[in-house]
Amino acid sequence: MPTGVTLTNPRERLFEAAERVLTRDGPNALTSRAVTAEAGVAKGVLHKHFPDFDSFLQELVQARRADIEMQGAMLLNQVGTGTVAGNVTGALLAAFGPLTRAILVLVMSRESLRRPPGLPLLTEATKMIAAYLAAEPRFGRDPGTTALALVGTAHLLFAGRENSPLDVDELGNAVASLV
Repeated sequence: MPTGVTLTNPRERLFEAAERVLTRDGPNALTSRAVTAEAGVAKGVLHKHFPDFDSFLQELVQARRADIEMQGAMLLNQVGTGTVAGNVTGALLAAFGPLTRAILVLVMSRESLRRPPGLPLLTEATKMIAAYLAAEPRFGRDPGTTALALVGTAHLLFAGRENSPLDVDELGNAVASLV
């Protein structure tokens, strides 16, 4: 890209490019060069907006965390409607899409992206499910422990399925047996 050309929303453009590289080629292919090439910008654009590639990746993970928190708010709006198992299954399907699964592999492979306690995205998914279960009056168990079991189960069911979709009934049956 020639210098002097104004980019609209360069940060968002870079994040979208990174998400495409992650979901298409996997975390091992995610480099600053791959991101800028996918975005169609010069490599310097990334470094103009972020101190380094790790900072860029941390903001990418943070954006996905915010997405899961937003999904949590939508899930809380379902309290008292449908079934607990159906609502939780839908939330887990939304939370563990291809991008989240790719980011989880990235987080596990890059220590700089892990922040205690827990793993980003899994921690937010657990909080989302626990808040819903605590708000659901038909639910009489410990929501925190059940949420951990549900998120762990979902993560294991989704793991390694980058190119093949999870059978929704398989997840639904696992959720139903836990709740």
